[in-house]
Amino acid sequence: MIQLKKFTFNPFQENTYVVWDDEKKETAVIDPGCFGEAEEHNLLSFIEKNNLDVKYLINTHCHIDHVLGNKLVKEKFNCNFYAPELDIPLLKKMTEQAEMFGIETEPSPLPDHLITEDLVITLGESAVNFIFTPGHTPGEYCLLFKGEQICISGDVLFYEGIGRTDLWGGDYDTILKSIREKLFILEDEIKVYPGHGDSTSIGHEKAHNPFLM
Repeated sequence: MIQLKKFTFNPFQENTYVVWDDEKKETAVIDPGCFGEAEEHNLLSFIEKNNLDVKYLINTHCHIDHVLGNKLVKEKFNCNFYAPELDIPLLKKMTEQAEMFGIETEPSPLPDHLITEDLVITLGESAVNFIFTPGHTPGEYCLLFKGEQICISGDVLFYEGIGRTDLWGGDYDTILKSIREKLFILEDEIKVYPGHGDSTSIGHEKAHNPFLM
């Protein structure tokens, strides 16, 4: 069975997710946004206290608030790092992104593997699929744990909201198309864990999201 822990990190109040199989303890750290020693300690101490085996580091997309902890997680756990190919230019410009917001940070490592819709990884017996959902960035993917009815939506779909499209590579029509054609075809019961704010569900967003009505 899959377990999930949310951390809210950095000045952008970004949601970092630690997701693991409770039997084998195989774990993915998704969008590590930890910034500064205290937040890094919170993330690492939780992983260590729960004896989690970090197999994967995954970026849904590569805006600065979602990648600040990449270097820490990759170096600490030597895990397989996955990111979207079309967002690699953003990742390579991580320090420039940070400077725009007055943040100093070290560059992120580059991914070991590129995410595609054909990619399937596993945590224990649970399969993780990837859904291509551009619009907030050119390459963003959502993660679907179909057996557990969980979707990690990055900055595509929020509680009664959608991701910004006024940043580099964003496009309003594209993000609406991604949500309608890729996410709203999922079961209403699927719980959505976004990159900012509270969790929601596919059914709730179909009925109440003002951007999609």
